[in-house]
Amino acid sequence: MKKPMTYQNAGVSITTADKLVDHLRTQNRAIGGFSGLYPLRLHGMTEPMLVASTDGVGTKLLVAKQMRNLSTIGIDLVAMVVNDLIVCGAAPLFFLDYYAMGKLRLAEAKSIIAGIQAGCKTAGMPLIGGETAEMPGLYPPGDFDLAGFGVGIVEKSRVIDGRRVLPGDLLYGFESSGLHSNGYSLARKALDAEKPGRLSLKVKELGTTLGSALMKPTRIYVNLMRALTKAKADIRGCAHITGGGIPGNLNRTLPLNADAVVNLASWSLAPLFQLIQDRGPVTQNEMLKTFNMGIGYIVVAPPGEETRIRRAAKAAGESCHVIGHITRGQGKVRIESREGTSL
Repeated sequence: MKKPMTYQNAGVSITTADKLVDHLRTQNRAIGGFSGLYPLRLHGMTEPMLVASTDGVGTKLLVAKQMRNLSTIGIDLVAMVVNDLIVCGAAPLFFLDYYAMGKLRLAEAKSIIAGIQAGCKTAGMPLIGGETAEMPGLYPPGDFDLAGFGVGIVEKSRVIDGRRVLPGDLLYGFESSGLHSNGYSLARKALDAEKPGRLSLKVKELGTTLGSALMKPTRIYVNLMRALTKAKADIRGCAHITGGGIPGNLNRTLPLNADAVVNLASWSLAPLFQLIQDRGPVTQNEMLKTFNMGIGYIVVAPPGEETRIRRAAKAAGESCHVIGHITRGQGKVRIESREGTSL
């Protein structure tokens, strides 16, 4: 007679999953039930609106796996979600994650979720639950994927949606920490990152190993937006610069009668972007529509707000550059090269 089959024999370990849940419940008692509960405090809002966003980490996961360092990809996950939430002026409320793999490895899972919790702490939003799915056959052993889900809240009258953007407004750009979590398929190919030992090589132009440069966690801009709100800055539009680069994200906050003119000479290009462009080679236009090029977040505001915005940025530990302006147009982004020509 055949030996009776079990879920464990099929490749799924309920015991390991239970150990992970037990570990998480020691850090947050909200985790472990069928759903997460969050006490909603409206703080005097008259017409509150919930804001939701979801995202992942993309092929940056492949770099993390190669380096056997999964401690920061959770920060990337939170950052990609929460930075999308705050562009409309929302305050983050809570976060959930989805973690799917071929085989649940407890130490690996703890490292990933610790990164998520670290990102949540920076963003000021609790991790109140999620899903851990062990799926042998769908994912090969050692393979996994991550997704994150965030919810925020904003008073309807204070929503930042770009409707008030006017010609003459300035573009205030805030530096990224690197590639963030976009464009890694192109970056890895241009840098031959898949070759054995390549990520551990120290690159003179970077001052560190290629792997360390590629693994810098995505910057979280929540404290910046809080500082701008506290300073009562007149913010008319915001853009989180992700896939599509500045042209493909800044346009989403422009009214149909205005264009944004971005001057590439207004900030210094980080060596990693130059390295990718040179080693590919990758054309300037392809770089611009794939990477953030060193600017991870953009705020649109009148010229008279510059002092207030710079002070708020300094208080939040961010570097601010005036990178362009708004002019009459058709809702498009125009890029001026470092030589002053249009791209």
